[in-house]
Amino acid sequence: MPQTHPAIDQATPTTAPPAPPTALSLEERLTFINAAMSVRLDEAKVAYEVNTAHIETEPVDLTDVVTVPLTPTLQPPPASYPTPVAALLQRAHHRLLTGGWCSGALVDEDGARCMLGAIRAEARGDSGLEADAAAVLLDAIRRKFGDVDSVPSFNDAHGSSRVPIRMVDQAAGLADARGL
Repeated sequence: MPQTHPAIDQATPTTAPPAPPTALSLEERLTFINAAMSVRLDEAKVAYEVNTAHIETEPVDLTDVVTVPLTPTLQPPPASYPTPVAALLQRAHHRLLTGGWCSGALVDEDGARCMLGAIRAEARGDSGLEADAAAVLLDAIRRKFGDVDSVPSFNDAHGSSRVPIRMVDQAAGLADARGL
């Protein structure tokens, strides 16, 4: 006897056909592009590090590189240090920021001052306080730059105000740490 098999109806599919792809929204496309760019930037960063690893470099002192817009004439002077020499150096620092810095003279024709000129102006005739402030400033300079003859020679050796003004500020901190 022949075996009979039930007929399979080929007209009805057993699974539903896949839905046609829908277009991505702008947000989804931007997310994918952001992910792809992040991967490419990471690869470029690694490639740059590999390609430049053999180049010898010296560390950069960011205080000489990073500049921000200074408007010291619009800003009030900072709170004064409690010790007299530190307060004097802090006032001298503020004077250099607001009145300008010069080299080759205590005061130039525009009213800008050198490091010692700013200290002298802020000492207001107190020669002992002026001498103490100049000594602390010279010590701060020597700590950073080695053997320096004097504050005026250090001041005149620079073509811009960045380093001298920064040294007056550091000397104020040093004087405060010493309780002067």
